[in-house]
Amino acid sequence: MMLPILACSVIGMTIVFERLLQFRGTGKTQEASQMVALSEKGKFTDALALADQHAQPLLRVLAAGIMNREELPDKAMEAAGLAELARLKRGLSVLDTIITLGPLLGLLGTIVGMIDSFGIMAESGLGQPHAVTGGIAEALICTAAGIFVAVTTLIPYNYFHAKVEQMTERIEQYATQLESALAAQVRHPHHQSTYASVEHQAPIQHQAP
Repeated sequence: MMLPILACSVIGMTIVFERLLQFRGTGKTQEASQMVALSEKGKFTDALALADQHAQPLLRVLAAGIMNREELPDKAMEAAGLAELARLKRGLSVLDTIITLGPLLGLLGTIVGMIDSFGIMAESGLGQPHAVTGGIAEALICTAAGIFVAVTTLIPYNYFHAKVEQMTERIEQYATQLESALAAQVRHPHHQSTYASVEHQAPIQHQAP
């Protein structure tokens, strides 16, 4: 049973390293705040350019809302958010399976080893105690290996799960902020240009009566 346990370990560690690369940089929110601020000013091109410069899940969700600002930005961000979260969750179900399967494979290996040890005892009696105890020791190694694989997989799994929950909350937070910014632009599309024109108007000349 050591080969299946070893395979679980290799698969688990491969997914862990791949997920670490995937989650790298997802904790940053500075660019998301900048995108919302640019959208409030109507600078949608600059906001989309910022999303292109930084390949982050949160920024891609906000970019979807900006690109669909004339139609249904909330639905666009919801669909993009679900897609990004599904991408972040990829492989986590496999880690969850390894956490459960590792100790079970170890226990199965121990049981098989114990059966073999008792078979040796039945054939040789108590004349070869070292053979019996050696077989039991080898059998228990399977249990230890299975538990080790589960523990080393459980810690990163919980970390990734927490990161997904954090990203879910941030997507909801910044999507709501962007919706408000886009709604304000719809209500006052020429808000800034109006103020700019007023500032550049010549002062009113008052004629003497």
